Amino acid sequence: MEQMNFHKQKLYSLIVAVVAFISLLLPWVSINYGLGSGSINGFRSWGILSFLGIVGVAISCFLGDRTKQLDGDFKKIALASFCAIALGALIFFLRLNSFGGGFGGVGSGIGLWICLIAGLAGVAWVAGFIKLENKKPPTAP
Repeated sequence: MEQMNFHKQKLYSLIVAVVAFISLLLPWVSINYGLGSGSINGFRSWGILSFLGIVGVAISCFLGDRTKQLDGDFKKIALASFCAIALGALIFFLRLNSFGGGFGGVGSGIGLWICLIAGLAGVAWVAGFIKLENKKPPTAP
């Protein structure tokens, strides 16, 4: 990681944001009807809020000193952006269940769940609830 000149917190935040972006491409809504089935990705409705959150995470990680952890305003931007990712997925899910959940074969897709988990994991990571220890290899006596 030292060769890329990125702090561990920023690098992992970007990785979670990339996972959330990939989840936008996956099916958020699965539709099964008589003779076939279909799916809808996350680039619509409240999925756009998740996309804007992904952009916010990328901006907060690339601006400022990349070799230091998120601090001050950049930490607030990253935290709010991860909240936007999770909130966009959650509102999309709630709207799906309130409007189409009981109708036929309409259900939530895997992309919706991955985006929600990525948003919540990003909030926990930036807020400091999830911490990764630096394990150093043992030295010879």
